[in-house]
Amino acid sequence: MAASTSLWTICVTLALTLIPLVVYGNSEGDALYTLRRSLSDPDNVLQSWDPNLVNPCTWFHITCNQDNRVTRVDLGNSNLSGHLVPELGKLDYLQYLELYKNNIQGIVPAELGNLKSLISLDLYNNHLSGPIPPSLGKLKSLVFLRLNDNRLTGPIPRALVGISSLKVVDVSNNNLCGTIPTSGSFAHIPLNNFEHNPRLEGPELLGPAIYDTNCS
Repeated sequence: MAASTSLWTICVTLALTLIPLVVYGNSEGDALYTLRRSLSDPDNVLQSWDPNLVNPCTWFHITCNQDNRVTRVDLGNSNLSGHLVPELGKLDYLQYLELYKNNIQGIVPAELGNLKSLISLDLYNNHLSGPIPPSLGKLKSLVFLRLNDNRLTGPIPRALVGISSLKVVDVSNNNLCGTIPTSGSFAHIPLNNFEHNPRLEGPELLGPAIYDTNCS
């Protein structure tokens, strides 16, 4: 009887240990599979993204940490088209979102501002439109923000100035407007990283941000 009880205790303990892995894996896998369904993939780079697996750590172009949480999505230069999805904001441990040099359209989801662990957001050389979400200002670990060579409009969110870790910002070759910030994390950003935005004025010289009333 004691041996049976001990075995039951071990099984319950093991099950409780594995539950978080299954829950996290399914949640992150669901988010990534939603992305897959929103993209056209003529070269089948997403063929291994099987939603029936317990977690996405075995999928190509996905990197996980030792706890099987997704930390990297590497899909740069993969001939993908389609749209980004708000569900990407559920990848709590994501550090690198690499989707550069594709043909992705639509907006940058505001939900990307939920990626508190994000270090690098590389969406350059796509066909993204709409504004840069002010919610990206919540990414306090962000070091690299590259949104150049898209079709983005509106002002540069002043919330980005407060990201002290930010070292690289490139928003050149868009249709941004308003003024270029030069305070905070933007003080060291070369002005050529803002070039080829015909409606972008700047840089602002002092005082609070001055918004162009026609900037949208």
